[in-house]
Amino acid sequence: MSVAADRNQTPPAATAPRRQIAFEAARLKQPALALLLPLLVLILWHLATAGKAYSLIPPPAQVGLAFYDLAFGGIRNDFFSGTLLTHVIASVSRVYGGFFLAVLAALPLGLLIGRIEVVRQMLDPMLQILRPIPVTAWLPLAMIIFGIGPTSAIFLVFLGAFYPILINTVFGVRSVEPRLFEAASMLGCTPSAQFAKVVLPASLPAIFTGLRLGLGFAWMIIVIGEMTGVPTGLGAIIMEARQLSRTEIVICGMIAIGVAGFISDRIILMIGRKLLSWSPNHV
Repeated sequence: MSVAADRNQTPPAATAPRRQIAFEAARLKQPALALLLPLLVLILWHLATAGKAYSLIPPPAQVGLAFYDLAFGGIRNDFFSGTLLTHVIASVSRVYGGFFLAVLAALPLGLLIGRIEVVRQMLDPMLQILRPIPVTAWLPLAMIIFGIGPTSAIFLVFLGAFYPILINTVFGVRSVEPRLFEAASMLGCTPSAQFAKVVLPASLPAIFTGLRLGLGFAWMIIVIGEMTGVPTGLGAIIMEARQLSRTEIVICGMIAIGVAGFISDRIILMIGRKLLSWSPNHV
């Protein structure tokens, strides 16, 4: 019986290649699934626009050539050729400038509102009145206050990112278990020290959710922000291309914003996974 059982057992040397193959298959499955929907969209887009003489939407091949020319030049050699990097750098500086200002303002304010009742009663009604006002409504005031230029764009990005970070920070602070404060007090942690040792660590998952939402809104707002007369930026070329009826450049600008926003989100997600590896609910 033991000899037969030994014969039926798979040698360890034989299981190692199988495990390696299974691991490689699982590793390749996620990117393949992620590419499935974009490929379907490209196919439908091509079928709907290719060969249509009066189509207002250019086919994917034309957009691809325009994107290459926008990035490297050498095809049309016009106003847009080879300018992508300049516009990306300008938009990234404004997005992250407004985003970091929003973080600096929303995080401490959210901690105070979520933890201190008097601060919440004093500030929350005013903030809830201002929150539903769309960013587009702030555009004329931004141009009056800050003038025509990048400062207005940074201010509008700040407004777009501020409220998601603030609301999620308040939610995270108010969701902290009261028992954690009791345990910290029993261990000799003073109320002022509980902000750094209890409130902030326990609310980090919600805060990182707010950071992801805020950065996403920042990239959404950048087109509006760059309507303030700035000469460079992805939003600026989208508006310029719209006026010149260059739909392929408009789509290229949209793709560039989407890719930049995706990379930004992956960076926040990676940082969150590092800092929140202790949490079962980390992002």
